[in-house]
Formats: sequence, structure tokens, C-alpha cells
Amino acid sequence: MPLLLTGRGFRQELERAGALALYAPLEGGAETRLLRRMRAAGYRAQITSARGLGDPEAFLLQQHGVRPPHLGHQSVGRGAAVGEVQMAAPQLGHLFDGNAPVLLWLLEGQVLSQAELAALLELTRREPRLKIVVELGGARSLRWQPLASVLAQAA
Repeated sequence: MPLLLTGRGFRQELERAGALALYAPLEGGAETRLLRRMRAAGYRAQITSARGLGDPEAFLLQQHGVRPPHLGHQSVGRGAAVGEVQMAAPQLGHLFDGNAPVLLWLLEGQVLSQAELAALLELTRREPRLKIVVELGGARSLRWQPLASVLAQAA
């Protein structure tokens, strides 16, 4: 269990690759210990679900429009068919204040398509301070690999 005590190997692999695919035991606990170690190492971290992510770049780094769900009968006035657009702040915008590296931890990453995973990998290449960990499923023991190698295996 020395790996979970320091998290040094995980951090070095994450900094080298930029984005990691993580496979954690289903009973949980190991991934939150790693997340805590990353925060202790100076990372500003956010944990969120990959469900409903949409366009990763717009959702995470840009101000974007969001339409409310259609609730059936609507007024015939302005915005009746699709609803009025509400502007939403970027999910990671506040984390980029200062010089600290930023870690995005995505739960339930198995719902993401190959194109969305590739877009996340590209984000880490364009923004060097951003590191991403995507939980892609369960395993008997905690293991990870670069997201680029997961995408290469799928292709």
C-alpha cells in the first residue's frame, strides 16, 4: 500500500501524460486518497461527473449558453419553442486564478465517446496547467494508464 501513501508515482505519470484513465476498485476509497494527495501537492482540484458534459471545451473553459429543458406546454411568446438561452460560467474558470496547476477528476467516464475523450486529451495539450483524470471503470486493484494509450487501443 505504499503507493497510496505518497501518490508520487501517480502524480509523475499524470504530469507526464496530461490525462490519465483510471480503473479503481468498485468499493471506492482509493481514488479519493489520490485526489487528496494531489491537492496536498498544490493542485486545485474539482471532481465532477462526466454525464451531461456535452462539448468539453465549451463546458469547462468558456462561457456558454444553456437552454432549460422543455416542460411541455409553453407560452406562445418569445422563446416558446426552445426556451430562452441562459448564460453559464465555465466549470473550471475559477480554478485558473493564480499559477497553481488544475486537476479535473471525471467520474463515470465510461459514458464518454472516443471523440469526447480525444477532446479532453487535446485540452490538456492546449492548456499545460490542466490535468485530467477520467475514471473509465472498475478493477480489482487501482490502476491507471495514459488516456492517449487508451484511445490508441480503441482505434
